[in-house]
Parts: sequence; structure tokens; C-alpha cells
Amino acid sequence: MTPASAQYRPQTSAGVTFAAELAFDNISHDYHGQPTLSEVSLTAAPGEVLCLLGPSGSGKTTLLRLAAGLEAPRQGRILLNNQEISGPGIFVPPEQRGVGLMFQDFALFPHMSVFENVRFGLNALSEPESRKEAMVALERVGLSHYADQYPHALSGGEQQRVALARALSPRPSVLLMDEPFSGLDSRLKDTVRDETLAILRETRATALMVTHDAEEAMRMADRIALLKDGALVQLGTAEDLYFRPSDLFTAAFFSELNVFESIVQAGNVETPLGHFSAGAMQEGMRVSAAIRLPSVDVRETGGNIPARVVFRRFLGVVEQLGLAVPGTEQVIQARIRAGQLKSGLRDVTLYVNEHDIMIFESR
Repeated sequence: MTPASAQYRPQTSAGVTFAAELAFDNISHDYHGQPTLSEVSLTAAPGEVLCLLGPSGSGKTTLLRLAAGLEAPRQGRILLNNQEISGPGIFVPPEQRGVGLMFQDFALFPHMSVFENVRFGLNALSEPESRKEAMVALERVGLSHYADQYPHALSGGEQQRVALARALSPRPSVLLMDEPFSGLDSRLKDTVRDETLAILRETRATALMVTHDAEEAMRMADRIALLKDGALVQLGTAEDLYFRPSDLFTAAFFSELNVFESIVQAGNVETPLGHFSAGAMQEGMRVSAAIRLPSVDVRETGGNIPARVVFRRFLGVVEQLGLAVPGTEQVIQARIRAGQLKSGLRDVTLYVNEHDIMIFESR
């Protein structure tokens, strides 16, 4: 068996599929009267990788199950290339949707060989055709030499690639992926994610992927749909959600923040790190002012706010600092380049650029 950390190289050109548009129209759902989705509308364009991102209980896996046909929504419609596949009085069974599904635990059959697992979804083809397509799918993910092995003999990364080959072998127009990388060793994740994305691009299938990892969503997705408590909070590119978050929840999901509660006075917001423009916020409004840790500029001298280092943690390329500043008991956190400050330095100064402050209405 090859080492788990070995990279693979697809050797066979992936069969091109006809990518489909997948649309959710005003979807609501509940379990035993407990709402899990509330009026969610979004569309994955043909050939797009759309990530459903959010914390546990946000409704992202429920949305995936509805798309797969494992459940029917209580309200709303699901459309595939403008054809309704789920809605009032309409329910197309999963096997007739042309949709592939990758489960979080890979769901490989332990009593079947790798080849038989991949061939399992090809029973509509003749035996020679199904055997050929299964081998093409295995070659595509670099595992044709493991065709006769059983899943237990493979590493987690290799099992994930078998699951991907099985899901893609029928050439689905939409591939649904439920946290497909969560079971992988952290050293393998980057390689397997990159290779998976390359295969998705090659097959041109529309992909809908569930994840709770913001960095993973940014690495994989053309667009990200951020969910919270069953509702769609924000939809857009990684740059949209990171640089232009719609609220504090979105900003905090993509980076660690220092957050200060304040009230708009004379068009400004007062924080322990300085006074900043409140922008379009109305006078007297309660707001949350937030700044990302790397945006706190820590200097030995030359800043406009005196600070004392409370703790200092080495994290490899960067260091994380806890800082005490006048006027608040809140410990300000910062991330700086490792070695930027002299070892043992206690008294420093801070500077914050006004453009780095994000102001949100308090809720």
C-alpha cells in the first residue's frame, strides 16, 4: 500500500457530464415541529461549486438531504434545470434525479472490493460498459491499482477518493458532498481537497458541498452560502463574505475578532483602540465595533495607544498576543509575524487603521 501522505495524479481524463442548475425556492422544513430551515432560496449555477457553510444545527445538511431526495420539504420547491423535482404534489425519487451523493463517512460497502464499490451505481449499464466506466473512475482518482482491495485496507484519504469515484462514475449532473473531508488527517486534507477540486473542474459537474470550516469553504467554493439557525445569512464569493460581511456573525465566522460594544455619538464610535467613524449608523444606535487580530498593529514604539503584553504564544509563522490597554479590562488580542518583537518585551504601542474597523448594529 502506498503511504497515506502520497499524492496521487489522475491519469484518465474524466468523462464530461452535462452540469445542471440546482435551485432551492423558498424552502422551509422541520423535524417534529422544530424548524430546521426557514424560507431558504438559493441557486447553484451549472458547473459551480457552492458550499453550504455554518455551525452545527444551521440546516446545511438538511438542505443537502432535501436536494438528494432523502426527504421532501415541508414548504417550497427544488428545481433541476428549471424542472421541479420536489414541491407540492411532486416528488422525484432519488434514483431518478441524476444526482450523486458523497456521505461524511464515505459509506463504502465493507464486503465489496474497491472496484465493486465504484461499479455499484452503474447497474443501468451492460456488464462490459459498467466494468469499463468503473475502471475509468478509479483511474481518474489514481486508485486503479487498488481495484481488488477492500475498503478496510485503504487509508482514510484513499477511501475518500473511492467514494468520490463511486459518486462520479454515473456522471451525475449534480454532486452533493456532506463534509467529505472531515474524517481525514489534517496533513492530508489540503492535498485531497485540491485534487478533488481538480476532478470536479474536469468533470464539470455542479457541486453542492456542506462544511463547517470557513477556510475549507474559501478554498473549494466559487460561492459560499452561510446559514444560521435555518436561515440564509449571506451568499457570495469568499471575498464578499470576508471583506463585506453583512453582520457580526458573518465576520466572526471567517476570522477571530476583537469586539467592542458602543453607542454612536456625533457620528463616531468610541472604542479602547480609538475613535472611529460610525459611517451610515444613526445617532444613538447601539453598535458592535470589530477588528480582526492581524489588523491590530503592534509596535515597539510609534503607535498611538500604550499597551502591555499579557501573554505571548508562538504559533509557528505567527505569534498571538494578549494585550492590556488603558480604559478597559478586556484583553485585546493580536497576531503578528513571529519574531517581529524582541523576546521578553512587555511594553509596546498599538495602531489601528480606521479602514480596518467593522461597525455592525448590535442585536
